[in-house]
Amino acid sequence: MSHISVLTGDLVASSRLSSHALDAALGAVKQACGDLSPAIGATRFARNRGDGWQIALDAPRFQARLALLIRADLRALGPELSTRIAIARGAGSLPDTADLNAAHGPVFTASGQLLDTLEGPRIAYAGGGALGAALRLFDHISQGWTQAQARAMVPMLRLDPPTQTAASAEIGITRQSLAQALHGAGYEAILAALQMIEERA
Repeated sequence: MSHISVLTGDLVASSRLSSHALDAALGAVKQACGDLSPAIGATRFARNRGDGWQIALDAPRFQARLALLIRADLRALGPELSTRIAIARGAGSLPDTADLNAAHGPVFTASGQLLDTLEGPRIAYAGGGALGAALRLFDHISQGWTQAQARAMVPMLRLDPPTQTAASAEIGITRQSLAQALHGAGYEAILAALQMIEERA
């Protein structure tokens, strides 16, 4: 078995979404992996249970960043889009194929069980502790992001983020608007916290 991180989630209020909107939302979850690749190493994504999804991450120290990027990608797509995210870290066996649904191990069980009990906060960590506390705060802060703030956060949450000038051009807004959105989203504090988590993980 490998030591990995598993993020398991499902879309909130998915019954209100059209099939097209559902596909787009799950595509945004998958896109978050692409936003961090290849810097975070191998990731595997699977869609399950209609509105559910799961990601296996070979570099567990980036699990908090990935969770926030999922939140940002979804909110940027539509202010009504959200997902629960249950995170666990531990031993798991990945299949030789790309089919993550064939994976197994304690980490997959822990992530799935956490999702089944997740109420209130929408991002949580099965291991609790300092990381669990940080994720609780990240969840609270990011639930308040506007769509504009989420759009601003997406490029800046990459491991090698662009300059603010380049990011504003990518998004199609002025640099001043980007700076205001990042400030409102709490970017500097979030980035500092993520860097401390990733250095010590």
